[in-house]
Amino acid sequence: MFSLSLFNDILRPFNTTYRCWSVSMLPGSEREDVERGGKIIMPPSALDTLTRLNINYPMLFKLTNRRSNRQTHCGVLEFIADEDKIYIPYWMMKNLLLDEGDMVQVESVSLEVATFSKFQPQNSEFLDITNPKAVLENCLRNFACLTTGDVIAIKYNQKIYEMCVLETKPGNAVSIIECDMNVEFAAPVGYQEPNHEKTTATEDMMVDPADLMPEPTGFVAFKGSGNRLDGKKKKDNTDDPLNQIKPAYQRGIPDYNYTIGTIQFLRNIRPVINDKEVNIISPNVNIIRTF
Repeated sequence: MFSLSLFNDILRPFNTTYRCWSVSMLPGSEREDVERGGKIIMPPSALDTLTRLNINYPMLFKLTNRRSNRQTHCGVLEFIADEDKIYIPYWMMKNLLLDEGDMVQVESVSLEVATFSKFQPQNSEFLDITNPKAVLENCLRNFACLTTGDVIAIKYNQKIYEMCVLETKPGNAVSIIECDMNVEFAAPVGYQEPNHEKTTATEDMMVDPADLMPEPTGFVAFKGSGNRLDGKKKKDNTDDPLNQIKPAYQRGIPDYNYTIGTIQFLRNIRPVINDKEVNIISPNVNIIRTF
């Protein structure tokens, strides 16, 4: 039979206070994998306590800075920290307004699976990435959960991009382990839409290429007007009946009696001058040449 004290231990959640340090203070080689994600390193005693408690897996925790009343959520990566210490990513310490060695409360929680999240890049340089959703998806594999209001840090091509979590569904804190989550991006901080001058196709067609050429300077050949040798003015041919606009050509009936080897020239033009018809060539005159 279980004792009453052991039974109560099994029912109560994990809730302990630790001194927190950044990952750079962790003994041994540099751990960039911890800095790039949203998981912390806890002491071995925490694992021993967690195995005896009634908690849900995967293990998720709420970190609280009581002095500033700031909260965030995280997962656990390893249990190799010194006793009474935890090591957390630097971006998480900034969100919680923590300094090296400050006290932080660690409490086990159970979060709903994420269905939607919205991020806002803190710098417009994030727009230079070809496929931002794929980059974000790859970086979020090192995270266990998301909290609305957090500013997370992701690394891509040796650059650190900060992303503010604007919204998460179905709650303000969600688990992103093995989930199908829709992602949206808001406009980066300080981003302004480019102001392109709109020109219609009609305006472009009305531009005269001659207007785009620079003005001629110096001597210009054949500039000016000419005169006739006899002193007469140039005749205006606008009244000449021969220069009048001819009507559009209309297809006639083909000549089915055409003989191969012959060419026929048919002219029956009758220009009108002062309501009178003038015959340039007699109508219905056929000039036939045989080869």
